[in-house]
Amino acid sequence: MDLRLLLIASLSAVLGGSWAQPEGSICIKANAQSCGECIQVAETCGWCSDENFLTVGESKSARCDDLESLKNRNCDVTKIENPRGSITTDKNKPVTNRKKDMAEKLKPEQITQIQPQKLTLTLRSGEPQTFELKFKRAEDYPIDLYYLMDLSFSMKDDLENVKNLGTDLMREMQEITSDFRIGFGSFVEKTVMPYISTTPARLINPCTGNQNCTSPFSYKNVLKLTENGDEFNRLVSQQQISGNLDSPEGGFDAIMQVAVCEEHIGWRNVTRLLVFSTDAGFHFAGDGKLGGIVLPNDGKCHLENNMYTMSHYYDYPSIAHLVQKLSDHNIQTIFAVTEEFQPVYKELKNLIPKSAVGTLSSNSSNVIKLIIDAYNSLSSEVILENGRLPEGVSITYKSICKNGVEGTGENGRKCSNISIGDEVSFRISIESQKCPSHGKSEVIKIKPLGFTEEVEIVLNFICDCQCAAEGQPNSDKCHEGNGTFECGACKCNDGRIGRLCECSKDEVRTEDLDANCRKDNGTDICSNNGDCVCGTCECKKRENPAEVYSGKYCECDNFNCDRSNNKLCGGHGRCECRKCICDANYTGSACDCSLETSTCLAKNGQICNGRGTCECGICKCTNPKFQGPTCEICPTCPGVCAEHKDCVQCRAFDAGEKKDTCEHECSYFELIKVKDRDKLPQPTDQSFPLTHCKERDANDCWFYYTYAIRNDTKEVYVVENLECPAGPDIIPIVAGVVAGIVLIGLALLLIWKLLMIIHDRREFAKFEKEKMNAKWDTQGNPIYKSPINQFQNPSYGNTAAAL
Repeated sequence: MDLRLLLIASLSAVLGGSWAQPEGSICIKANAQSCGECIQVAETCGWCSDENFLTVGESKSARCDDLESLKNRNCDVTKIENPRGSITTDKNKPVTNRKKDMAEKLKPEQITQIQPQKLTLTLRSGEPQTFELKFKRAEDYPIDLYYLMDLSFSMKDDLENVKNLGTDLMREMQEITSDFRIGFGSFVEKTVMPYISTTPARLINPCTGNQNCTSPFSYKNVLKLTENGDEFNRLVSQQQISGNLDSPEGGFDAIMQVAVCEEHIGWRNVTRLLVFSTDAGFHFAGDGKLGGIVLPNDGKCHLENNMYTMSHYYDYPSIAHLVQKLSDHNIQTIFAVTEEFQPVYKELKNLIPKSAVGTLSSNSSNVIKLIIDAYNSLSSEVILENGRLPEGVSITYKSICKNGVEGTGENGRKCSNISIGDEVSFRISIESQKCPSHGKSEVIKIKPLGFTEEVEIVLNFICDCQCAAEGQPNSDKCHEGNGTFECGACKCNDGRIGRLCECSKDEVRTEDLDANCRKDNGTDICSNNGDCVCGTCECKKRENPAEVYSGKYCECDNFNCDRSNNKLCGGHGRCECRKCICDANYTGSACDCSLETSTCLAKNGQICNGRGTCECGICKCTNPKFQGPTCEICPTCPGVCAEHKDCVQCRAFDAGEKKDTCEHECSYFELIKVKDRDKLPQPTDQSFPLTHCKERDANDCWFYYTYAIRNDTKEVYVVENLECPAGPDIIPIVAGVVAGIVLIGLALLLIWKLLMIIHDRREFAKFEKEKMNAKWDTQGNPIYKSPINQFQNPSYGNTAAAL
């Protein structure tokens, strides 16, 4: 390998590069060189500020690890830097419980529908902070309604019905709120070709025939918001219809001016409703090019004497531009349009939050009902929106609506079917993935669409550890003051590298690097398990943070020791520098040899049943006939009872096959005689294994005994009397045989007699049946034959004729 390439790779690793970084723990993988960098990786990462924490060969970034790993690596808990985020409530005014019939009337600014109003969040990267926001619809909440009407010629009959709208709508709205204001504005079209005719006569009266129409205009604010319904009726009744050439109208220009000209319109910080009434479509951004207008709409107020004066200068606003301005000024839009244009405005409604569409009759006679229904629909839904989020900050919502209905994702921003007085809540989580580049606080605002109230949230970011504030610049601990000693480690000055900032980037020579990083003048640098940095080996990190390289030359590790049962050091020791250090009572290269003998004890309490030796906790049977973990299994051996039967028989009863050799072959146990079976030892009375036996001798007599081993002594308890079967009684046997023969004969006779009776009855029945079926005359004998026979001579007649 080229030594220059090795040096570049080493420097890259020290400076936080990703060269040769293995995958694994996210904390270790980050290769953090300071506490501040470490806590930005994830909320599970901590930094050990203990000065003596690192071992030989470990890099500075090894201080950054999972919290549990740091504890397992014996970092003092008090030395683990792990700052956490927090939430502080700065303003928490409760929501207003207000009734419409209360004598005391509150000002709009005294009514609270959202709680809390201001929070301060301290954010650490990867750690979300969650708080709860409450919303409650206040009863008798003030309403400002601005009626914006299309006064093109096709709306002539509609204007007549709107002239009394002020007082009628005031009366209906009293059922909803006692604080209601209404305003009126009108629009037609841009005052340039091809939208209107610019001939002098048409500029004065754009209508044809004898129709008396007013001059065309773009937008006119006729009446600012007022509580006087009669004034509304008076001014609206003075309005005249105008006209234009094309079908789409310039309504978007009018909506923009109504939204941004707050002082001219008289908007208050209350519920703001804009009713847009028309029977035609609309122009939008780009359509102004037809009239030579190319400047984009600037979204500013241009009303002079309540007339929009820049319609010929600025293009129509775009839909997105309108959405932004309507949202910024908390205006909820109601589109009152005829049936023909319902599909168009319903699509527009989907693009404008907190808007509704109602079907306007051909003469606007249903406009009051339309407004009431649309207001109820809009006010029954609350939708939260937030301002622009700082880079790296995300926000999630979860709604807890009426009847406990929960919503997440986009549905977590809103609740529907809310009645007046209902309270709903939202759980809002804000999370930062990184510190902002400027490191300063940020402010975001959350508000319900269509409402002026909002929640102000101040975001503070944890970008460094507390211990960094106690850092010692140019510390002697950092090689002649070449770094700041903070959080237990050196933070090197520019141009310095190394764990203790002991090297300069410009002075490091590859020859020195090779000489100090080779073990025993070998060829491998840092045993191929690390990088040579500033003449010191910094060992590589493994995917598993529990597996580490160590040693001056990274020659040691804790994962390459012998294994047993697929476990490192058999699971009974620890691996240090590729050798197993066994726990107590274990030995062997893989700590797989147990010195305990408890696993070798047989049921009789003997080690390996007395037929083997215990080696590493496993029985080695000396007699090949015996098997099993404790040498108790013998497939070819008779049972205990059969094995000792002959010896027990010869010693207790002086009989059996071993009678002649009994003294020589059967003296290996102690014999105790008892009078009957009840005197034999019972298994429940013993603390050692016991076997009960029942055997039969050559005379078919039974004898009973027990066999046991107690304290290495074999004991046999035997019942001294044999149980022999009694001889047979001849007389009952003979009598029984004779009686059986007689009874069998009688039974056979009875069966024969029964069969004959059955046969005779069947024959008689057959005879009777044939008798009934006879067809001859009962007056004569059917078998009678007459004894007279007549014969005739055949030649008798012929002879008489001849004569």
